[in-house]
Amino acid sequence: MRSTRRRTWALLAAAAVVAGILAPVAVSAAGRAGSGASAPLAPDPEPSGSECRTSVEGSRVTAYCHNPYPTTDVVRLHTECARWWDVDADSSAVAVQPGRTVKLEDRCWKEVGSVWVSHSVTS
Repeated sequence: MRSTRRRTWALLAAAAVVAGILAPVAVSAAGRAGSGASAPLAPDPEPSGSECRTSVEGSRVTAYCHNPYPTTDVVRLHTECARWWDVDADSSAVAVQPGRTVKLEDRCWKEVGSVWVSHSVTS
């Protein structure tokens, strides 16, 4: 009876090893077989958007956004305050023209929880 169990476990282990080896080969072959009928790839988008650096000093937040690209980027500074009673703030939208840098500022009454800048690129 022991030899039958050993044989069964050996066959199961061998089957698992073979399945582990053949599965990536089958997936790769299936990908190559379907690649001839796929749609053409979309072109890479033009780079756009400002590069923004944020800094927090105490309860004050500052963000500098520079736009090195030929399209205008509209940025907004979002400040989330750490205290539940402190009002979170979103700045008004500021257009960053190509080759320009803008400074955005905000503050909380106490500690700053998180800060981020949102972008929307226009032509």
